[in-house]
Parts: sequence; structure tokens; C-alpha cells
Amino acid sequence: MMRSHTLLSTVALAGMLACAPFAALAMDHQTAAPEGAEVYFISPEEGATLSNPVTIQFGLRGMGVAPAGVEQMNTGHHHLLINMPIDQVDLEAALPSDDNHRHFGGGQTEVTLDLPAGTHTLQLLVGDHNHIPHNPPIFSNVITVTVE
Repeated sequence: MMRSHTLLSTVALAGMLACAPFAALAMDHQTAAPEGAEVYFISPEEGATLSNPVTIQFGLRGMGVAPAGVEQMNTGHHHLLINMPIDQVDLEAALPSDDNHRHFGGGQTEVTLDLPAGTHTLQLLVGDHNHIPHNPPIFSNVITVTVE
């Protein structure tokens, strides 16, 4: 009985190891962007002077919003880049989550937050179910706001 159990364990382990490279590829694979999809700010407007707390509303056209982890065709969720130029973001990997990369994996379309006083750049970037930007990436224009 013990020998049969060991053989099954060995076969199961070999199967898992054989599939591991494909699982890694699937996790790093970029989802195709729907043609014509765009993300944009509803508010605030470019050049706005604001006071805390700041409410930011996100818009998305040409695709749907779905929470992280939900793989559904032509959907994604919002990420807000704060003082983070898009050319410094790895657009082929899962986005980090920190003060410069805010995730809205619950499918949120707005946020109210406190920003330090000063000038800030804001940009939206859509990620797929794994927080990976689509191919081609769907990102908004950069807006600059001042917080007093």
C-alpha cells in the first residue's frame, strides 16, 4: 500500500513540475486590449487647485470594469499613477501596489484620498484580472493638480 501511495505522489509531482512553466507563462501573459478602449478622468480637471480630501473619478469607454481576479473578456480595473511617469512603469508585468501605484481591484471607479500639499501628476492605467496592463496598454492623459 505504501509503495502505491509513493508512486502516485511521484506521478502527481512530475505532472505539477511539467505544468509549472506553463502556469508561469499564463500569469505573465498580457490580455489583448479591446480596440478603441480608453480610460480618462471624469474629475478633477487638468490644472485644478484642490484641497484635501481629494476625490478622483475614473471613466472607462469601450470595455467593462471587473474586479481583480475575475477573468472576463474586454474588462479590466483601474490603477492610479501618482507622480509616476508611465515610461517608468513596466507595462508587461503586474503593477506594484504602493503610494505611487494605487490599485482599485474591487472595481472602484472613484477614490477620495489625502495628497500632500503641492503639485501632483495623475494618470490612469487599466490592468487585467492579474493587475497586468493590457496589450496595447490603456492609459489616460496625464493631468496635473495642485493641492493647497
